[in-house]
Amino acid sequence: MSAESTDRYPSGDQRLSLADISHGCGVSVDSILILVGEGVLQPRGRRQRDWVFGADDLARARCALRIQHDLGVNSAGAALAVELIEEMQRLRERVRVLERLAFRG
Repeated sequence: MSAESTDRYPSGDQRLSLADISHGCGVSVDSILILVGEGVLQPRGRRQRDWVFGADDLARARCALRIQHDLGVNSAGAALAVELIEEMQRLRERVRVLERLAFRG
């Protein structure tokens, strides 16, 4: 693992290899490479053999693969769905924060 790869992680964050992500999702490395190609996953490291993923990447991959399997969409559609789900989660969190601020005491 290169120094560049490890410097991007906060202390204590889980680091996963391409094989770890593949195994954690129960799919082939090729399936993970497709998700990288679609932008669902953004590994750290210049070369594929140096790629490092975080725990958040594992969750994103599982979500995309579940969408593909359950809804029968292609990888591009799953990538878009993951982005929209994450945006919805961010917006919900902003609403919660704003509601707390608005209804303070």
